[in-house]
Amino acid sequence: MTITALDPNPALVVIDLQAGTAGNPQNPTAHPIDGVVAAAANLATAFRERGLPVVLANVDGMPGGRTQYGEGARAFPAEFSALLPSLAQQPSDLIVTRSTWSAFAGTDLDATLRRLCVTQVVLAGMATSFGVESTARQAYDLGYSVVFALDAITDRVIESHDGSVQRAFLALGQAATAADVVALLPA
Repeated sequence: MTITALDPNPALVVIDLQAGTAGNPQNPTAHPIDGVVAAAANLATAFRERGLPVVLANVDGMPGGRTQYGEGARAFPAEFSALLPSLAQQPSDLIVTRSTWSAFAGTDLDATLRRLCVTQVVLAGMATSFGVESTARQAYDLGYSVVFALDAITDRVIESHDGSVQRAFLALGQAATAADVVALLPA
């Protein structure tokens, strides 16, 4: 469903736009990363200008457990987790560092957003089918309204991106462009 209104106090959650996931030109994305980052940065600027919460979530490792990719917890080097400079991180931004897919899992993000009376999250970042979708699922389960800024989201694989957008996102929230979200932000 396309969005027609925002709650009075939404928060922007930008997921994994960091050096190790988005800053490597040797590792292409489904949609041009420069455009995705620019759309997320525009959203962050608009939220900050209105005094609304901006959450910059990065990942610094992987939880324990066995997967097809490997076994056990591991940490990523600090330079991997560095947020992209074009996001123009500000002192007022909330930083969530985690070693899980969801920005809510194992963090105090839910408690922080509730203290700030946030009822809706606008999601941007990557990867669509991992961090973004996992965060959206948990946000929805926690009772938040979810908005996907689709031009501010990408994945490594177009089929994965499209699968999330065309299936999961329809059940979890509403979609818009970053410009549409900005136009709907409270004054």
